[in-house]
Amino acid sequence: MTHAAPLTKQGSRNLGLERRLAQALEGEVRFDAFTRGRYATDASIYQIIPQGVAFPKSEADIAAALTIAAEHGVPVIARGGGTSQNGQPIGDALILDMSRHFNAIRDYDPASRTVSVAPGIVLEALNTHVKKDGLFFPVEPSTASRCTIGGMAGNNSSGARSLRYGKMVDNVIGLRAQFHDGEAFALGDAPLGDNASVRTRDLMARMLSLAESHRGEIEAIFPKVQRRVGGYNLDELIVPRPNLSHLLVGSEGTLAITTEATLKLSALPQHRVMGVCHFPNFRAAMETTQHIVALGPAAVELVDNNVLVLGADIPLFVRTLADITRGKPNCLLLVEFAGDDLEALKRDLRRLDQCMSDHGFPDAVVEVIEPARQKPVWEVREACLNIMMSMKGDGKPVSFIEDCAVPLEHLADYTDAVTALFERHGTRGTWYAHASVGCLHVRPILNMKTEAGVKAMRGIAEEACDLVRRFKGSYSGEHGDGISRSDFVEPMFGGPLTRAFEAVKDGFDPENHLNPGKIVRPYHMDDRSLMRFPPGYATPVPVATALDWSDWGGLGGAVEMCNNNGTCRKMAGGTMCPSWRATREEQHLTRGRANSLRLAISGQLGPDAFTSPEMKETLDLCVSCKGCKRDCPTGVDMARMKVEFLHHYHAKHGLPLKERLIAFLPRYAPFAARLAPLMNLRDRIPLLAKLSERWLGFSARRSLPVWRKPWREAAAPSSVSAVKGDGRDIVLFGDTFNRYFERENLEAAERVLQAGGYRLHRVEAADGGRPLCCGRTFLSAGLVDEARAEARRTLDALSPYVVKGARVVGLEPSCLMSFRDEFGALLPKAEVELLAKAALLVEELLATDMAAGKTSLPLQDQAGRVAHLHGHCHQKAFDAMGAVEKTLRAVPGLEVRPIESSCCGMSGAFGYGAATIDVSLAMGELSLLPAVRKAGPDDLVVADGTSCRHQIHDGAGREAVHVVRVLASSLAD
Repeated sequence: MTHAAPLTKQGSRNLGLERRLAQALEGEVRFDAFTRGRYATDASIYQIIPQGVAFPKSEADIAAALTIAAEHGVPVIARGGGTSQNGQPIGDALILDMSRHFNAIRDYDPASRTVSVAPGIVLEALNTHVKKDGLFFPVEPSTASRCTIGGMAGNNSSGARSLRYGKMVDNVIGLRAQFHDGEAFALGDAPLGDNASVRTRDLMARMLSLAESHRGEIEAIFPKVQRRVGGYNLDELIVPRPNLSHLLVGSEGTLAITTEATLKLSALPQHRVMGVCHFPNFRAAMETTQHIVALGPAAVELVDNNVLVLGADIPLFVRTLADITRGKPNCLLLVEFAGDDLEALKRDLRRLDQCMSDHGFPDAVVEVIEPARQKPVWEVREACLNIMMSMKGDGKPVSFIEDCAVPLEHLADYTDAVTALFERHGTRGTWYAHASVGCLHVRPILNMKTEAGVKAMRGIAEEACDLVRRFKGSYSGEHGDGISRSDFVEPMFGGPLTRAFEAVKDGFDPENHLNPGKIVRPYHMDDRSLMRFPPGYATPVPVATALDWSDWGGLGGAVEMCNNNGTCRKMAGGTMCPSWRATREEQHLTRGRANSLRLAISGQLGPDAFTSPEMKETLDLCVSCKGCKRDCPTGVDMARMKVEFLHHYHAKHGLPLKERLIAFLPRYAPFAARLAPLMNLRDRIPLLAKLSERWLGFSARRSLPVWRKPWREAAAPSSVSAVKGDGRDIVLFGDTFNRYFERENLEAAERVLQAGGYRLHRVEAADGGRPLCCGRTFLSAGLVDEARAEARRTLDALSPYVVKGARVVGLEPSCLMSFRDEFGALLPKAEVELLAKAALLVEELLATDMAAGKTSLPLQDQAGRVAHLHGHCHQKAFDAMGAVEKTLRAVPGLEVRPIESSCCGMSGAFGYGAATIDVSLAMGELSLLPAVRKAGPDDLVVADGTSCRHQIHDGAGREAVHVVRVLASSLAD
């Protein structure tokens, strides 16, 4: 068996295969190095460069791909969301990305509670579709927002509620699929009919006979736990009325390519309640689990101490953890009861509290009854893996004994034994997940860049396998075999059953064309040539970095924070990742960009890849929304990485005139404002708009900001001695955009702050001249030196006031948040720290001080008025949206309706570009613009970002206003 070499050593791409596929398939075909690199990994430790990637649109495309690939001697691997943790969807093969196009709902019958879908559909999309009928597909992995039904069937997935609903195999009615040569067939719970081919009938007769001949071994050796997904499901063929499709479930695409799945839906419970059980130590939680399960819950999920500690430093989870924890527990069990009688469920919670008391833990249950409170708790649980992967440095929790499952009566002893095993190998582990079924996800912390780390992994795996056998459990309980665990199929099942598994594979795929190296005749799990960090791996950046990456140990460490979990592929909720939501292309996804950067700076894409046009294209649609900074549980900060990249790219290739005009806007704005009538001619004369598109790249379909007479501060220039330090001293930071294009916002802010009893201080740079600047426009072009100069100039001017107790208040989120974020990467952190703490958006200032009783505003009643609120991406990234809502709700009678939206699509200069306007508008149309169009004619539309207001104006024909204008207009005379 041969393994894929690093990309740069793999020779020229397979042009013959690429050409034939491009001619035969309706869907796209891509064989370039960057695309192949992006599809070389999943959420495991492995990396194997594929031959190419195809995006089928139909069953005919799949059949053609199988046939042509076989003629070229190239294996085929079907891929969904790419979230597998054991290397299932990667290999030296042709990858079929089923998620792009092959994702439709084919047939849906709510009366019979069945649905047929193409395998590329995402679980969350399916459940959103059927929810209106009170139904859902109950197999719910933590990756529900991005995993596909095909991938779930391939891995025989389960999820938190498997205690009640079972695994994938328990909820699949039938499958349509194609053999390795493209011939279609169908299997289900009925005997094969006359329409089945002779080949299919003969094959399944052999499979039934094979299973029957091994009945004794199957009954004696297959683990008697619910969570068993290792090997092939021969046990499903010896039941009285076998469903033949269940042999394909859990086969990881090694037997056939699924083209349609018919699923059993369940009634969605009308109510769910949760009890958060607190434990002083881990063993106590494990010993108590079996007693909690006896109460009949729908789920019992572990959140261990690692998650509690690390999650407390992740902005996305701080508030939720504070809500559900009392004191300092060592770990938690999340216990859910579900049903249609809310009062009965509340009684279940009282029974849970009594159970905890009976076992020595009185008053140790926090009840979470409200659905709005439960949702973020489940989000913490679903992000447990990624929270633990947020550890910085080379040592990371590694998946390979991730989901061993043991009977509940052995759970405490098993976890103790595994903990001792880790100690013998000089490490510790992280635990989380499905305590209810004895399937705790555990990951030892290892450095997989070293030979010692890999050897420790192998040793731990072998000893853990022995432990699982001793406790009569399953070595593979949920996430499949893949590369990590296929090595252990024979030790777990023995020689005769392993030979039977090989017979299954040979019966379906005699030429080994489908996903080779998984389940039978496997790759070796400790083969470093298959890993993301092979021998000799290093990430030397071509030149010295422009920004400070010391928190990650360098730029390479920051890029490697992406573990490919795919949270960025979610299509709803949060901000991340707007370019993915608009394009559905892995290239324009946080994960795809991080993989490309990692491969480039480690030399796997060639010596000049880091500053290549291909890398530029990869990052072009990143709108620097910072959604990943907040929404990515491992903290991948692609916005900062893009700044670093652009710094090096433009240093090599030069800065285009369009980018130069945008970057230097704060420098020439004072002069341009004097020529406002001339500057504004562009949008009044169509020819000028067309010329600006041709010569500069500004889309003629997009209006430009209107130059105005600039804002003149009401306050006279102030001295530091005027600061009293009593909490009422404010420096109102006038950003370039509000100063020159929308001065009414700054004027409104002055009125509101003065009405609140604040003293305004006017601060100027030591050199006088132009106003202070955050450097944001320079950062957007990668001009780090210019941005650093602006940061230094601004910091020097503001610091004396901040030291005396003044607070710096701004209106534009992208500018003000630079003080908290980019300034720390541009200047020494110790110098920036005080300013970062003192810098507040105006709504943050007001919400904080009003809540503390330090200020109030004389606001008139706006009874019956509705305000639709859109949040700027940076407000969301820095958890400032709550402050906007609180401030607006301080207006009597004003009804605030937050708009559930991602990036508006403008993102600074992004939405003005002729090359990006279509994507910009597509982002806006995802949710924001349709929501604004539905607003009543007298309703307010509130958006604090100048770009957001511009997008709403151009895309929906409505004027959006900053929150300070709402407040100012509501002030009593």
